[in-house]
Amino acid sequence: MIRVTPAFRVSRRRALQFGLGATVASATGLAPVSRAYAQDEVKDEDIFRFALNLEYMEAEYYLRGTTGKGIDDSDAGPKAGAVAGGKQVRFDTPAIGEFMREVAENELAHVRFYRKTLGSDAVDRPAIDFDAGFAAVAKAAGLGADFDPFGNQMNFVLGGMLFEDVGVTAYAGAAPLLKNKDFQAAAAGILAVEAYHMGMARSSLYRMGEDAWKAANAVSDARDKIDGPEDKDQGIRVDGKANIVPSTPDAIAFTRTPQEVLRIVYLTDQKGVSKGGFYPNGMNGTLKST
Repeated sequence: MIRVTPAFRVSRRRALQFGLGATVASATGLAPVSRAYAQDEVKDEDIFRFALNLEYMEAEYYLRGTTGKGIDDSDAGPKAGAVAGGKQVRFDTPAIGEFMREVAENELAHVRFYRKTLGSDAVDRPAIDFDAGFAAVAKAAGLGADFDPFGNQMNFVLGGMLFEDVGVTAYAGAAPLLKNKDFQAAAAGILAVEAYHMGMARSSLYRMGEDAWKAANAVSDARDKIDGPEDKDQGIRVDGKANIVPSTPDAIAFTRTPQEVLRIVYLTDQKGVSKGGFYPNGMNGTLKST
């Protein structure tokens, strides 16, 4: 088991270097945290608990879509929240079904890794609502009131892209900023896996044609409107060409703070929000407010 280090304090110089303050990371939210968190000591355990909240959502999504059932009780914690929505998807393209099943296995492995690493400090699965979350996403992106992410393979991959892009941009900002070197190595490894997932999802959608391009770009635009003032999102087709790797002009992945990640999963553009969207009761742990 990886040894968890004591809390660490961020120097003023380091805080200024990374703009928004202290250095906190997570599985789908690894990035510098805001000044609100910079005033306090943040433990490595808090970082991984935030990650675990997000991995629960990803694992539930992919498991339900590929197997028809979610995480076993033994992997969710003794006081796990309920999960609303999700059903097994019919994959017309066998390869895509295989891809999605592998992703489901990866995300479940991430949940188990964080629970094992954190031990008694692990948080239980929070309440997750795919029905309300995706209804709000569909409304914001103009996908129609009847959009169902579990309705067909294109919609399912599109829903996966919503999570994977966020995970990559988040990890890129702060995976190397964790103090514990073992944690740092693990975060970098999970970043690589999430990037593989993102590339697969975006390239699969691109091959599906114009309807998929438009839907994916609409999701990207909607996501970019709520995560903050900066443009940190790109669709899968830009300037008439494929855009499988969203990145800066130097081909470096964008970064997101935990607050930006929370805005996306809570589906809000407001500060100080601690629940909503995919997490009707909020996340479990310390890092839970936009």
